Amino acid sequence: MSQTPSLPSLPSRRSVLGGAVAATFALGAGTATATTAAAAERTRPSWPTDFPLPNGFRPEGIAIGSGPYAYMGSLADGSIRRADLRTGEGRTVLAGATGGAATGLKLDRDGLLYISGGVSGSIRVLDTRTNRLTATYQPTTAGFVNDVILYGDRAWFTNSHAPVLYTIPRGKKKDGLRSVPLGGEWEQAPTGISANGIETTPDGRALIIVNSPIGKLFRVDPKTGHATNITLKGAADVVNGDGLVRVGNTLYVVQNRLNLITVFDLDAGARTATLRRSITDPRFDVPTTAARLGKRLYLVNARFTTPPTPETTYNAVAVPLR
Repeated sequence: MSQTPSLPSLPSRRSVLGGAVAATFALGAGTATATTAAAAERTRPSWPTDFPLPNGFRPEGIAIGSGPYAYMGSLADGSIRRADLRTGEGRTVLAGATGGAATGLKLDRDGLLYISGGVSGSIRVLDTRTNRLTATYQPTTAGFVNDVILYGDRAWFTNSHAPVLYTIPRGKKKDGLRSVPLGGEWEQAPTGISANGIETTPDGRALIIVNSPIGKLFRVDPKTGHATNITLKGAADVVNGDGLVRVGNTLYVVQNRLNLITVFDLDAGARTATLRRSITDPRFDVPTTAARLGKRLYLVNARFTTPPTPETTYNAVAVPLR
């Protein structure tokens, strides 16, 4: 996500608005959940595709679980809203505060929502069953904590202003914040945004990070931080790349100011990304991040080209994966 923003589950959890894009939208197991999912798939065509948000909200991040509910974060104050995707109705579940921000979001199957804090530099964990924070972290490295993915038994966060990743344990454990410096072929801009959206490789062995200003994708070893440039085929770059969503071997790259989603086919290790097609929509107004549910992608319109005021209107939209 622009400032302007698996290994599968934990023993109990793991990108949409979440997953295989797995880590991000893992649906719960069991007959009841399967029945709910099947019913949702049948009724989804009649669900709304436009979701109004409060004036001045300034959305940045979005995540989806099996509710089906979408959680959206505010760049203005760090508040979190939950929207019912069946009706479009929404409400605030976590109040904002001066100096707060919520950029990247990922929802685990245990109901824990992992929140990147943008310029606030914070990392928060919200229990969506009680709407209470269970943990807050404040990395010592100054920067812009931008996006998050769930990988293995940990959550991983990008820092757009420094060549480092942060990682915390998933679940209720409250210690264990670690920093992993980015190295190898990583390219850090001297100022402004560099690392933005983050995902996992199809084989579950590494992370994928988009570098927005230079328009490159990198494969990153989470153990060492060693980054390798992913070869793009059929596309010169992914400049303005923001949120990433992976579904199997398909990677969706939201290119915010281009009002575009670029769709790539990945090999298992994400050494190459081959352009398949692109998605655009007249309703896009600088979309930043996306989450998937069924055959739709849901995106928030950050409207970075519109001066933000308390009366500026905002929304989220859904488009078919096609």
